[in-house]
Amino acid sequence: MKRSVAIMSVLVLLTGLFAGCSNNTASPSQSSQSGSPQTEQPQAAPQVLRINAAEPETLDSGMSNDVISGAFIRSLYDSLVRLDKDGKPVNSVASDIKVSDDKRVYTFTLRDTKWSNGDPVTANDFAFAWMRVLDPKTASGSAYKYYPIKNARAFFQGKAAAQDVGIKVVDDKTLEVTLENPTPYFLTLATFYYPVNQKVVEGNGDWAKKPETIVTNGPFKLANWEHKNKIELVKNDQYWEKDVVKLDKIDFSMIEDTNTELEMFNNGDLDWAGGPISALPADAIGPLKDEGKLEAMARATNYYLLFQTEKPPFTNAKIRKAFSYAINRKDIADNIGQAGQTPLMGFVPLSASLKSDGYFKDNDTETAKQLLAEGMKELGITQLPEITYLYNTSDLNKKIAEALQAQWKKVLGVDVKLTNKELKVMFDDQEHGKYMISRSGWTGDYNDSVNFLELLMEKNSSNNSTLWHNEKYVDLVQKAYAEPDEGKRNQFLVEAESILMDEMPVTGIYSSVNSWVQSDKLKGITVDPLGYIDFKWGYLEP
Repeated sequence: MKRSVAIMSVLVLLTGLFAGCSNNTASPSQSSQSGSPQTEQPQAAPQVLRINAAEPETLDSGMSNDVISGAFIRSLYDSLVRLDKDGKPVNSVASDIKVSDDKRVYTFTLRDTKWSNGDPVTANDFAFAWMRVLDPKTASGSAYKYYPIKNARAFFQGKAAAQDVGIKVVDDKTLEVTLENPTPYFLTLATFYYPVNQKVVEGNGDWAKKPETIVTNGPFKLANWEHKNKIELVKNDQYWEKDVVKLDKIDFSMIEDTNTELEMFNNGDLDWAGGPISALPADAIGPLKDEGKLEAMARATNYYLLFQTEKPPFTNAKIRKAFSYAINRKDIADNIGQAGQTPLMGFVPLSASLKSDGYFKDNDTETAKQLLAEGMKELGITQLPEITYLYNTSDLNKKIAEALQAQWKKVLGVDVKLTNKELKVMFDDQEHGKYMISRSGWTGDYNDSVNFLELLMEKNSSNNSTLWHNEKYVDLVQKAYAEPDEGKRNQFLVEAESILMDEMPVTGIYSSVNSWVQSDKLKGITVDPLGYIDFKWGYLEP
């Protein structure tokens, strides 16, 4: 994530998730004529899941680029393929997929499915949606996901025509996609390639903002949206696989405090507390782990810092590296994370890293001091300006911010001012360069280092708020895209990350985990190895 989210990850950008059910009730049966005593028969559990989440940035599947919105999007929409509980792509709207011998042409055959308004879902709905994301006028932060498709990047950059893009509607039930190069993870990426109803989108610019105008094709549909209060999703009776969807309703409330979340869970009012799209209170992780209640799963997510490279003193790479090297990541992972987070001396999380030992030493205090002095000399300054650190409000982020503040003071003698803002405001500040140091996270769309490194290829991208750019770096990532030899490809990616860590516009803190607690009554919710949650198969036992 920038958005992990993310994230996140992203991911790292954490808010609350609550899931719950009402206690089952039993009603007495009628007495038999023989006068035998009444017996109680348990009723089926109400299939209403209550969850807490932050306000999603959007419910437009073409504009979603954060983990919170992504959880809603995955509930409301369905693509040609969907990830199962093991993170493997399986057929969904596509009933059949054929791949050419050279692994570059995918032919998808669509099954009979409908939109929530009863319209048929066609191959054109997919093609229109994908080209809409790639249209530079749309300015979607998700365009990069489509870059494996032939001429997709060139079209987004204004260097190719629409007809040159490798997306072809053969007929209403057949979509042909041609790739630039063989891409082993293409079907995983395609789980994010959602359709939209062209007639609806073109008929109303605000179509995705209200229950009465949004039209979706997933397991659930939007019933109510009271901004910053609640969102209600209900089962979509038009969904092609509605018989496997057991939940009748999902109630999302919007409570920010993670302590309140856990308290409600402990009181039996909620059925789930914590990740993937929330966090448990940092102080509760250790006790929950000791009690055997904590669920934890490694995820393809990095928690990292970004530097605004056009704002002094972080125009200087040595000063950026000084602030990075002064961090004690093991202390943060062990004493704040506590759920199995792993210190990250690079940018790519360990699940996808090609250099697990990292690119620098953790807590390298002497080098940090030396680099700070050299960087200040290069800038011709004897005193740093006021340094600020921006983070989004959450218990975990606050504790990490305070730890960083203390470490920078101890090692570098620098007083750093902490500023916390709600998630949307932080994103906006980052994208407008209104920060000095900030936090972020990215949850992979697929578990490969290129998915993380490609985030920093374009200077003016919503995925790169550092304003850093390096042509050699871009060239190496592009070579990795096209290189069929795995060894050479990996070499390109390691070299690219080496440049990133030498110039340090970003620096990793740790590789993330999902950690949560859940009721024994809640079954079927999937959290896949990438770190995404799917409610499609969820249900509540009596």
